[in-house]
Amino acid sequence: MKPNLRKLMPGLLFAFFLSLSGITGTHQSFAAPLNSEPAKVSAHGIKPELKVIPGGQTIGVKVKSAGVLVVGHHLIEVSEKSKLSPGEISGLVPGDLMISIDGEKLDELSKVAKLVDRAGKANNSLTIVFKRAGKEHTAKLKPAYDINDKVWRLGLYIRDSAAGVGTLTFYAPKQGVYGALGHVITDMNTGTPIVVGSGHIVQSSVTSISKSQDGDPGEKRAHFLKESQVLGNVESNTDFGIFGKMSRNPEHSLYKEPIPVAMSNQVKEGPAEILTVVDGQQVERFKVEIIHVAHQQTPATKGMVIRITDPRLIDKTGGIVQGMSGSPIVQNGRLIGAVTHVFVNDPKSGYGCFIEWMLKDSGVTLQENRYPINLKAV
Repeated sequence: MKPNLRKLMPGLLFAFFLSLSGITGTHQSFAAPLNSEPAKVSAHGIKPELKVIPGGQTIGVKVKSAGVLVVGHHLIEVSEKSKLSPGEISGLVPGDLMISIDGEKLDELSKVAKLVDRAGKANNSLTIVFKRAGKEHTAKLKPAYDINDKVWRLGLYIRDSAAGVGTLTFYAPKQGVYGALGHVITDMNTGTPIVVGSGHIVQSSVTSISKSQDGDPGEKRAHFLKESQVLGNVESNTDFGIFGKMSRNPEHSLYKEPIPVAMSNQVKEGPAEILTVVDGQQVERFKVEIIHVAHQQTPATKGMVIRITDPRLIDKTGGIVQGMSGSPIVQNGRLIGAVTHVFVNDPKSGYGCFIEWMLKDSGVTLQENRYPINLKAV
């Protein structure tokens, strides 16, 4: 489920929606490792069992990119017979992240118009440093004068922020970090992963739900609570979700104390439950069936296939809906993963990722801390 930031896949829709409008009003349903203390070893040489607090709360997500993202081109009418896009001519394409203009860092969208106006009036070209596929490049661009609006323009559609609603997956009280969403946030127009410059998460309340149907996944509709305080910051955005610092376990949690986590090799096919919100802020438990578990020795998405079996959830949502991504999956008293995607033609089913990879990206644990494959409890 992605902000309907969707990376298109056959028969698959990301059940998470990213709204790129302002922060007010109703929001539609839409991470480098953090520093943490190394795992301690007991006097007997056995590492203590890793525990975190499962989430399930609906959260509002607000992020600013580390620069200004190009999301499209537009033509500027420079004369009655001529239109052009300086941005397209310069070689900039949707998905490029502009880092600076003439050496000035782009930490605010408003800076762009001022720099463009100054260069246009001086008949100068702009030197733009941008990132494409993680590598820095430079482009030269001369602003064009729009004879209709009487302003200097680049011929680019750009933005630097996004806001949406998702689900908290876990909170690790010892490390003071959280994980949410279970998948990367990408720009809704370009499909480009958002490079986070700053951001935070706040409390959110579900106002209504559009039910899923075959070929038409539904969605949670929610809004950010005006009186809510910031729950935590957003420091990173990876294939397995967003991560940041959080000082306390948020309200409405079903767990007051941490529970054990299961590594990917400990997850089994069979009954489980997910924690999510379908009305207001109340987190509830719903029954699911894990119908397939992928064998993953290294981080990869699509760790398991789940199917909603709880009649109450099916009646309320029709299955997995957009905005449910990040909902924790618990099996046999252990947190095992998070809901991430919904199948378009079968909304009662979808993918989940293993909690192991989310914990690794959050900095709570490292891959080498996995339980041995043949380890059994006695």
